[in-house]
Amino acid sequence: MLKLNITRQAIKFFRLLPAKQYRQVFNKVPALMEDPEPPDSSPLIGYPYRRTDIGEYRIIYRVEKDCLKVALVGKRNDDEIYHQLKSH
Repeated sequence: MLKLNITRQAIKFFRLLPAKQYRQVFNKVPALMEDPEPPDSSPLIGYPYRRTDIGEYRIIYRVEKDCLKVALVGKRNDDEIYHQLKSH
């Protein structure tokens, strides 16, 4: 199983989520640690990251050696997450 590394930016977003959405999104993380390339994920073109959607949220992540790095979490239908990724 992979180790977990969550960026500060992702942690800040997690803290702002209501309890139900927090559980929903955060429960996806252990599943990604078991299988970092599930069928509902896809690579981001031009970036070394993958994305997966859970409910109305999107998780941007990548695998670095034996570590799952959760870079960003954001609204699924909001392009702001991609603007944040450019400056990441």
